[in-house]
Amino acid sequence: MSHPGLALMDRYRCPSTFLNITSQDVAASDSGFFRFGSNAICYGRSAAGYRRSRVSPTLYDVSADVRIDQSKVYLPFNPTEVINNFQCERYGVRESWIWKVAKSTYYRVRPSLPRSIREEIQKFHLRGWRALAFPEWPVDLTIENLSEELLLLALQASGVDRIPFIWFWPEGCAGCVIMTHDVETAGGRDACGDLMDIDDSYGIKASFNVVPQGSYSVSADYLSSIRHRGFEIGIQDLSHDGRLFDKRDEFLRRAGLINIYATKYGAKGFRSAVLYRRPEWYDALNFSYDSSIPNTAHLDPQRGGCCTVMPYFIRNMVELPVTTTQDYSLFHLLSEHSIELWQTQIQLILEKNGLISFIVHPDYVMRQEVKALYLELLSHLNELQATRKLWFALPGDVDRWWRARSKMKLINSGTDWHIEGENSECAVVAYARNFGGSLVYEYQPAITHSDSH
Repeated sequence: MSHPGLALMDRYRCPSTFLNITSQDVAASDSGFFRFGSNAICYGRSAAGYRRSRVSPTLYDVSADVRIDQSKVYLPFNPTEVINNFQCERYGVRESWIWKVAKSTYYRVRPSLPRSIREEIQKFHLRGWRALAFPEWPVDLTIENLSEELLLLALQASGVDRIPFIWFWPEGCAGCVIMTHDVETAGGRDACGDLMDIDDSYGIKASFNVVPQGSYSVSADYLSSIRHRGFEIGIQDLSHDGRLFDKRDEFLRRAGLINIYATKYGAKGFRSAVLYRRPEWYDALNFSYDSSIPNTAHLDPQRGGCCTVMPYFIRNMVELPVTTTQDYSLFHLLSEHSIELWQTQIQLILEKNGLISFIVHPDYVMRQEVKALYLELLSHLNELQATRKLWFALPGDVDRWWRARSKMKLINSGTDWHIEGENSECAVVAYARNFGGSLVYEYQPAITHSDSH
């Protein structure tokens, strides 16, 4: 069983002495949903109350069963188990056999279907999505809320005014933004140059995720043109047929080919087609990071979501969750004509200092009416960067930072704390406080070279 405080350690990188948390033996308990206070939902085993198979207003609240004794917090559940369940979507989201047959049939005939027919089929599949109770729409902050509730208990138990931790982003940035472009067709490939011009004009670098055996060729010159301009190459599936995770044997065969292309292209990041995913199979993929798991997947063929707006580890792979709605879903399935939903999601993510990640397709975004909205989004992000100090990063940069941060240590120098470890010069010491029953963060953003002029 994982240590109850391990997930909090991974998230905050604070000294273990402040996380004196233990859990009761819950080995014989069945997994299900329960509540932990007014803001946090859990899925897993618990030694108190009852659990439900679905989220409902009648979830049992285990907060009354928490005990604090001699500076230690005793919980009726294991928070590391609960957080891992959400991150790897182990909370009862399963495909029925009818859906599996329908999905297989759809992807078999998809290449011959006009786009208008494909959209109607997709909209039919999404019917009733607004009634889904969990994950929460438009952004699910379950893990953030749970982590904050646990840190409040740790503060209460330890008797200290504040708990030091390593701030989430370099230089004390309030949040992080990554832009990714999934290239699905020859038309999308040919539009990449113009899309890079747009991104560059707003000071944004992005990753371009290419399909190695898809409907278009991937030449060395094309890849070089992307890298030469400071953008990044990622692998998007193998053939973009929606079948990657259907059968284990076939997946392993395809994974072997994907890994060969990753080496050939110099790609460190992976994304599966249509955001299909099975995290328990990721050990066969030789990538440093993945970006295939949505925060909340109401508008995706595979429902679920990881319920966090922060990067996290799946074994040795860093997961960069997709935290905003894809451009295709926004403009074609929801038929939106504004960026209001994106703005709402950005605001909610920044309230938790999270990762704002986008999927924008060169195949669709270069159409005049959509391009105008994309330009509006980039302008909005630039304005936020000026007022909130956001980190505009490549996915590979975030991957490297999250790995470095995971190895940093907070050292007590007697009167203060400092950070040791590779890249610690970019890291910032922050503090978590209890302010009127809510957790607040305090930190002093680092002074960078550009700030000092």
